[in-house]
Amino acid sequence: MIKVIASDMDGTLLGLDHKVAPRTLEAIHSAQEQGIRFMIATGRNFRSAMEELEELDLECDYLVGSGAEVRNPQREVVLQTPIPIEVCEELYWQLIKFPVSIIFSTDDFDYRIGTEEEIEESIVEQIHLFHLDLEPEKIRHSELYERIWKATRRISDFAELKEGKAPIYKVFIFTEDIPLLKRIQSVLGENNKVAVASSFITNLEITDVHAQKGPMLKRYIESLGYTMDEVMVFGDSMNDYSMLSMDFGATVAMENAE
Repeated sequence: MIKVIASDMDGTLLGLDHKVAPRTLEAIHSAQEQGIRFMIATGRNFRSAMEELEELDLECDYLVGSGAEVRNPQREVVLQTPIPIEVCEELYWQLIKFPVSIIFSTDDFDYRIGTEEEIEESIVEQIHLFHLDLEPEKIRHSELYERIWKATRRISDFAELKEGKAPIYKVFIFTEDIPLLKRIQSVLGENNKVAVASSFITNLEITDVHAQKGPMLKRYIESLGYTMDEVMVFGDSMNDYSMLSMDFGATVAMENAE
């Protein structure tokens, strides 16, 4: 019997408008009324996830940062698996050799290295890659641009990131050069300290090797007394593969799955 449902957000729980449809929310509430526990399992950090969920009447658990952090329904951090800072530094020196944008993601903010102008261009590129319906010249005046800008912290170099001592949950890179991303993924695949996945064809998400959705979901639900066969998971992209490929009770890949 299914007692836990875990769902990805983008491309799964959220529609093309990046909102939860009323019918979907109604189905979640119906499941919860029957005693089923509902969980979000997303590559977003907690702040970004709550930007879409805050206004909803939804109480649930949160697996965020692709598994780097888990919060209970009271939004308290109960599990945390950041990337060790020395591994982050190793990744940084590898990645700056390539023409890609690099983001260091914490539970609250995204840190980008560069000048204000470089970061502005990086945000515009990020939005254009993931929201192709937005014309580049309109992006800077969009609500989404403002939201990302407010969640961004600019730093001048990696040393400044080290000094801040904020736990880094994920290193996120993006570019429209798909062959380049595949090359980078191949290079990073030789590093047994990290896991590499993607939520879209134009990005890579790098986490601690133990911070993957599937293993972290298993660890969390078992800490609550559930077993794997009591869990149903929903996802659509490669950062969901670790959930969809594990022996949970039911695994559902969305029609739009990559």
